This record gives sequence, structure tokens and C-alpha cells, in this order.
Amino acid sequence: MKINKLIVLQLFAVCTFCFSLTSFGQGQSGVMLDKIIARVDNHYILSSELEEMYNSYAANGQKAPEKCQILESLIINKMLLAKAEIDSVTVEDKSVDNELDGKMNYMIQRFGSEKNLVEAYGKSVDNLKSELRTQVKEQKIVEKMQGTISGNVKITPSDVRKFFNAIPKDSLPYIPSEVEIGHIVRLGTVTREQKDKLIKQLQELKARAEKGEDFAMLATIYSEDVGSAKNGGDLGFAKRGAMVPEFEGAALGLKPGEMSNIIESQFGFHLIKLIETRGAEYHARHILLRPDYNKGSDMTSAVRILDSLRVLIKTDTLKFAKAALDNSEDKETAETGGIIQDRSTGLGRLTLDASMDPALYFAIDTMKVGDLSVPVTYRTEDGHSAMRILWYKSKSEPHTANLHDDYEKIAQIVLSNKRNHALEDWFKKAQGDVFISVEPEYKNCRILGLANGTDL
Repeated sequence: MKINKLIVLQLFAVCTFCFSLTSFGQGQSGVMLDKIIARVDNHYILSSELEEMYNSYAANGQKAPEKCQILESLIINKMLLAKAEIDSVTVEDKSVDNELDGKMNYMIQRFGSEKNLVEAYGKSVDNLKSELRTQVKEQKIVEKMQGTISGNVKITPSDVRKFFNAIPKDSLPYIPSEVEIGHIVRLGTVTREQKDKLIKQLQELKARAEKGEDFAMLATIYSEDVGSAKNGGDLGFAKRGAMVPEFEGAALGLKPGEMSNIIESQFGFHLIKLIETRGAEYHARHILLRPDYNKGSDMTSAVRILDSLRVLIKTDTLKFAKAALDNSEDKETAETGGIIQDRSTGLGRLTLDASMDPALYFAIDTMKVGDLSVPVTYRTEDGHSAMRILWYKSKSEPHTANLHDDYEKIAQIVLSNKRNHALEDWFKKAQGDVFISVEPEYKNCRILGLANGTDL
């Protein structure tokens, strides 16, 4: 079996996070019998890893590759990790922590609250985070190794043209309708009722601390800042400018040992206690309570802003891309002028079929190319309630692939092929630098293009 050209770049990246989620669930279903099925230097692959990755495809509504392909992908990624150790390739802990915090926040949003997450998996947030950290670090090392191997690969228009011209005319793919859609997103604001509730809770905690209860213990129990709560709300020393202005202004207005009034920031509501200052740095603890966006948000301000932008865009006083860049609170699309990108291709064209987000599909079904919608409700990926206006920028008719209309897609295929050739060459050379052993039960698999014995 030739190395599958998409295995390295796709299987590990696509499955790592859902794999992490399923592995957490083992605590719910009793002890799982497990065994080592492959080894790459000091890295081991367990039977459970293979099964979980295989099952994760079904859980995400995807057709799973053959288990031999998945095993090969796991071995390839362990090879990348083993070679990273040999070549002293590392990633910064801060980078891992940032990625980890993002994934943990996603999980908390997905389950509705930190409490729900803990109850679902029967493990503390610290334990879940500890288990996920190893996988996040490995994933980032693998990505860095891939970048080191193939990151400098370039293609030219000549390469794209040559590839396209080599495809038999009767084998050219049929491209379905595609659309370009832009949006400008404004988040809802927390309702007065929610604000009052959170402020009252923090005022009660402040009163308890003033009566002698340990602030650090209160932070550990009540704070919804997952990262600092386990350390009693301790944020460590921060340089000026490192924290959001509202937080920093309140903290720097305190004397050591003092507590702030309740402060609102983009992250929620804070009760801050200053520990000490040191030159241009300050050391504080805090208790953070976050609004529950599922319980309703005030959309008045969001609608007002979007209505104003819509008028300016429709009268050609303001270009949509500029309006999105300066005003959209979806930072990912704001940088692309508001254009929504296809996650699988990274391109700003979406296939107009059942794979499209249903809310988006039905919204543009009533629009014509060039139309700008009125503000419509929207739920962000991290669970925030919001409003957005949609711009139906363009639509392509179904057609047979051609260089003029589909150059970006074809170029992406050529670049992917070229990068994978570089990876294949690297794998051939790297096999001699690491020890690979696979259990005999997988003798029918051909790992890395070789017939499988006990050792490779």
C-alpha cells in the first residue's frame, strides 16, 4: 500500500480532538481491555487508540477509512514525534496552553457549563485538561514537523497548468454550484437581569472575604476562569498592557490586600484582589463569573449597529469588506472582509448543497446575488447569541472544471500533492532512523508501503 497522500495531513488533524473526547469517556463505561499493537521507538500505539479513532468517524457522521490506513496514520505520526525528539524539535508550553485553553473552552461551551462537563465524564476539569494536554502537545509537534518538512514547498502557475492539462478531458470533475457569502456579526449584550445576578453573587463573595474567608479558596470553588481557579484565582505577575484595560485599571487602583468593586470585561464579571506590585508588574487574584448566553441576550445594540452599516453599504458609502474588518465581532472572517470560508479547503467558496450550514442555506435561498440581508439571528461557534447581516456576493453555475473558474481549487491540489511527495521522501529516509514494530495480527496491512513482518 502506497502511503495515502491524505493520511498524514488529514487523519490526525481531523480526529485528534474528537478522539480526545471519546477517550475521556472511558471512565464512564468501565475498564477497557487494552494492549500495545505497534511501537515507534519509545512511542506506543494501543488497540484502544485505533478503535477510538475508527469509531470517531461514525460519531461525526463520516465514513471511516480502513483500519490499516488508520494504523498507518498513527504510526506515521509517532514517527514524526520520534524524529522530533531526535532532531530536538519542540513547541513552547505557552503555545500548548493557549491551544489547550481554547479546546477546553469549546468543550465547556458544548456541554453548557463546566459542571455539566465534569458530570458527563466523571472527571475533574484538571484531570480532563491533563489528559488532553499530552495530545495537544503531540499534535502541535506533528504540525511543526510537517511544516519543517514541507513548509517551503512552492508551486508555479506552470505547475498548475501542467497538472490540469494532464487530466483526460472526459475525466474532468463536475463542479456543483458554489457561492461566496459574507457576514458581519455583532454579539448580543448580557441582559440586565443576568448582569444584576452575577454582580450580586460577586458582592456576596466579596462580603464573605471581608469577613475573613480565604479569597483563594472562594476563587477555587466559584471562579469560572478554568486556568486560574485551580490556583486560587492567582494570575501571576502581569506586565502593564497584558490584561484587558478594565481589569488592569481596577487592579492598579488597589493597594496590596485590597479588593476591587465588581468589574465587567469582555470575559465576564471580575472581583479582583491585588497581592503585590513589582516595578511595572502587578500580581493579582480574581474570581470570574461568566454570563450564560443560552439564557438570552439583549440584541438591541447589535441590531442598531447592523442596521446602520446596512444603510451605508447599500448606498455605497461604505464597502462591505471594510465594514466587516472594522465592525464584525467574528474575528476569523473579519480578516477576510467578512467572507465565510470552507473549513475543509480554506477557500472563500461554499458548495451549495446539503453540506452547507442549514441556517445559511435557507437564508440565502430567499436572496439574490448582490442582496444584503436585514439583521438575522446567529449563534456563534462558542455558543454566544448574536445578530448578523449576510451579503450574497456571487454564485457559480454547475460546470466541468476549468482553469479560469477553478484555478484556486486546482492549485490547492497541486500544492497538496507536492507537499505530500516531500513527506513521502522524508518518510522513506526516516524509516531507517527509528525502530518500528507492529503486532503480527496486523500482518495483512502494508505499513509505509512495506509488507508487514514483526519489525519494519
